[in-house]
Amino acid sequence: MLLRRDRAFTAIAIMLDLAFHAGRAGELVAAAEIAERLGAARRGVEPVFQALSRAGLLESVRGPHGGYRLGRRPRDLRLSDIVASVQEESDAPHDLVGRLQIAVVMPMWRELDGELRTRLAGITIEDLLRRAQAAGLRRTIVEPLNFAI
Repeated sequence: MLLRRDRAFTAIAIMLDLAFHAGRAGELVAAAEIAERLGAARRGVEPVFQALSRAGLLESVRGPHGGYRLGRRPRDLRLSDIVASVQEESDAPHDLVGRLQIAVVMPMWRELDGELRTRLAGITIEDLLRRAQAAGLRRTIVEPLNFAI
C-alpha cells in the first residue's frame, strides 16, 4: 500500500477541499472548481473523483447545477479509506526473488505498510479541517456572477 504519492495525495486533497469549501450544509461543489483550486487539470483528476464516488466517499449530482458532496460526515472519513479507494494493483511492490529481498526487504516493507495503514486510519477529514482552522484558513465564498443586460 505504501503511498503512491500522486493519486493518494490528490484524493486526500480533493476530499479536504470539498469538506472545507462545501460548508456545514454540504453544498455541492463543481469538480472544475476543486481542480482549479488544486492547480490540476480536471481531466487529470476525474479518475480520482470516480474512484472516490465508487467507494461511496463522494456523492455526485449530475446536471448544470450538479457537483460533488461528501458521502459521509468528515469525522467518518478516514484517510486510510480515501487512500484505499484510489489504490491500484500496480501500486503493490514487485515480487522480488533474491534472498536479501525475501528475508529482509519484503518483511520490512510489510512492516512499514502496516504502520502507514494504522497511522492513516487514525486521521480523519475532520482532523484535517481542524488543522486548516488552526492554520488560520477560512472558506472563501464565491458569489455567482450576475450580468445585467
